[in-house]
Amino acid sequence: MEASSDRLQTIFSLQETLNDRIFAKKEIRDHQGNLLNMAYLREQANSGQGLGPNSETNEWLGKYLEALNDEGRELKEELLWKWWSKDNLNLQNIRVEIIDQFHFWISLALTAGLDAEKVYQIYMQKNQVNHDRQSQDYSKKNKNEEDNRPII
Repeated sequence: MEASSDRLQTIFSLQETLNDRIFAKKEIRDHQGNLLNMAYLREQANSGQGLGPNSETNEWLGKYLEALNDEGRELKEELLWKWWSKDNLNLQNIRVEIIDQFHFWISLALTAGLDAEKVYQIYMQKNQVNHDRQSQDYSKKNKNEEDNRPII
């Protein structure tokens, strides 16, 4: 388990470095005029203060979500929907598109103040909720979010 955790931590660190490089290269600034960086976005998210609609956290969550959605569209374009077609999936490109999505997903997580360890902890809790829902014949009829509230 440790090796996987270390790999996830490495991926988070690499993504933060890439995002900071892009902010610097494009001279993207925060609302105070300072060069934007992921540490600032993470601090803002974790402070719980100033998280309104005009916050950098909200702005960058929106930008990363838009990019993630676009990568989803690109992945969808790789899928074959014509059942009469003689084409084959291009798994190499599909895999690259999935990793592109992963880049933006990690950027979303970082912007929301999550690190690799917190993602792991929340994932484990939510995974248990999903298993419990399956045991309880989860459906629209009995759907509510109460089982998600204890997740921290």
